[in-house]
Amino acid sequence: MAPTLYDEKPEVGDLIEIFRGSYQHWAVYVGDGFIVHLAPPSEHPDAGASSMMSVLTEKAMVKKEELWDVVGTNRWIINNSLDEEYKPRPAHVIVRETSALVGSELPFCVFRGNCEHFANEIRYGKAESRQVRKAGEVVMAAGLAAAVGIGIVALAGALFGGSRKEKNTQ
Repeated sequence: MAPTLYDEKPEVGDLIEIFRGSYQHWAVYVGDGFIVHLAPPSEHPDAGASSMMSVLTEKAMVKKEELWDVVGTNRWIINNSLDEEYKPRPAHVIVRETSALVGSELPFCVFRGNCEHFANEIRYGKAESRQVRKAGEVVMAAGLAAAVGIGIVALAGALFGGSRKEKNTQ
């Protein structure tokens, strides 16, 4: 099981992944129990399905809030999984940058600029979303499976169901 606040305390710059049911919300821990995150208007712990409507918004706010106020009763973990791929920026740079951004309204796009993109940009200097990448892979796999299925049906039709010339017995 992944660590929680009861097992492990986050350090400045750690990424916090909050499980909201059908998606994850991401934030950056900035110390003293606070996180900074990119939050569409509908993003809050008890939003439930209405939080999914955040995909329709074009702007979101950079907020500094207490970790537990954002987490609510949801499960969360420290998730710095991209550390193997990218070098984290120094903690003082993360704090300086997040402080400068708090209160800003930024463009929001679930595919190109969501809360995970924001958090990874702050920690690594790379705006990336594994959530979006995984969703894209699922869509691509489903599309490929459908295309293969159609191809097999077409091939079977060509091999076994093609037109047969009837013998003309005159």
